[in-house]
Amino acid sequence: MKTTAQVSEKGQVTIPKALRERLGIRAGEILEFREERGKLVATKARLEDPIAALRGILKTDKTTDEFMNEIRGEPDAV
Repeated sequence: MKTTAQVSEKGQVTIPKALRERLGIRAGEILEFREERGKLVATKARLEDPIAALRGILKTDKTTDEFMNEIRGEPDAV
């Protein structure tokens, strides 16, 4: 698809609806831009889940309940 877009003073460009729908680009989506042989190329950013990035970094032999009681200052359950 070929289309012409005007760049605003803020550097904004509207992506045609047909392209957004075909490529699955939705409002709020983050795009990465790069220059490739004199052309502007945009790709969807692949964001890592911030929770998944932290999973497994805490090394302990305690259960979750034991750890939570310790950091909260609660006495051990009987």
